[in-house]
Amino acid sequence: MQVILYHNHRLRYADGAPAMLEPVDSAVTIGSFDGVHCGHRKIISSMLETARRHSFRSVVVTFDPHPRLVLNADAGDRIEVLTTLDEKIEQIAGLGVDLLIVVRFTPELAGWSSGKFIEELLAGTLSAKSVTVGYDHGFGKGRSGSGATLAGLGERLGFSVQVVEELRIDSEHISSTRIRSLLKNGQIREANSFLGAPYVISGAVVEGRKLGRELGFPTVNLKLFDPAKLLPRRGVYMATTQIEGETYRAMMNIGTRPTLCLQDAGVIVEAHISGFSGSLYGNELRFSLHGFIRDEKKFDSLEALREQLEKDKKTMELFFE
Repeated sequence: MQVILYHNHRLRYADGAPAMLEPVDSAVTIGSFDGVHCGHRKIISSMLETARRHSFRSVVVTFDPHPRLVLNADAGDRIEVLTTLDEKIEQIAGLGVDLLIVVRFTPELAGWSSGKFIEELLAGTLSAKSVTVGYDHGFGKGRSGSGATLAGLGERLGFSVQVVEELRIDSEHISSTRIRSLLKNGQIREANSFLGAPYVISGAVVEGRKLGRELGFPTVNLKLFDPAKLLPRRGVYMATTQIEGETYRAMMNIGTRPTLCLQDAGVIVEAHISGFSGSLYGNELRFSLHGFIRDEKKFDSLEALREQLEKDKKTMELFFE
């Protein structure tokens, strides 16, 4: 999949070099696609089917940062994202898309009318002949553009419009908002069923205080790539990660490590990788979360904490058997 950035009316590759696109007839879908959940996948699959049927180039248009991070920049309840840009790129690439356009979302872009955006980027730059959107899609200034608006633009600009109906799982509406709520409650398996894949937390391995070694459970400490990334409820989770092509089981802890009485440490993301020994400092790791083990707790002693970690490890091993 080719990835191109769109900003200030220009196309560029990730390294900053100017990009050029051939005027190839395209099937396009557009959205934030935060989480790339099952509802998003249904929309993208519909677009891909149209592309195959008509031999069009398949194109996904998304935004970075998430529009609500820009529009609500001064709000106290800023959105937390389900996917970093790199995670989103990886997941969309796995669906078999030809081209991903990442639109840099700015206050200036937020002021564009829906017609200006569609005419310049979709109809002009991308040569869209088909545009696929979800049933609740809104775009343009104040999300004033709807499916009907899009259909009217399509008649003028030469593309058809497909609106994909709502997808439900067990009669429940799928949305990024609902998934965020599930994760905040530690309901990982329920969130994963809506996502269609395990929830991912990724970051760079940084040096910690090595306190896990003293307990017999050495950990890697993660510095998240995106400070807006949503962290689930504080506690211990079952996870997996890949190192040099091999999959390892892991216990991930998200919290403040209250038993160790660290002052002003903030929320720490750390993981004990079962069966792995060696240094990972400076590496980039992605952990897939599979289930919740327990809430964060302050123990009376380090020995009590160590005993609980042994129980957590057994819970993890039973889960993966």
